[in-house]
Amino acid sequence: MAPVSTPPAKEARSIFNSLGYEVLDDGDEFRARRKWREVRVTALADTADAPKRGELRCFVTWEENASRLRRQLSDSNPEYEWAIIAVREGGDYEVARAPPCRVAV
Repeated sequence: MAPVSTPPAKEARSIFNSLGYEVLDDGDEFRARRKWREVRVTALADTADAPKRGELRCFVTWEENASRLRRQLSDSNPEYEWAIIAVREGGDYEVARAPPCRVAV
């Protein structure tokens, strides 16, 4: 079982590095930059109060916390686009919620 009391910060950095992002800053919250896009990434051990502002945000949490975090963020209806990455034991991950995409008509 994953160490649920510790945020998956190392795993979050590894995920964004493997996706080709430049990882900036240290700690459980960092910026990930690729081309024109910069995402604020927050690694969470459990659900927490979501920030009220921002542009692009990604929350990385353990798989067992992802559904609860998704409900919390949906209920708070923040002004920014957000995504959740659920990390499994062993480092595998799944995008539990991605921002809505805009379709050109």
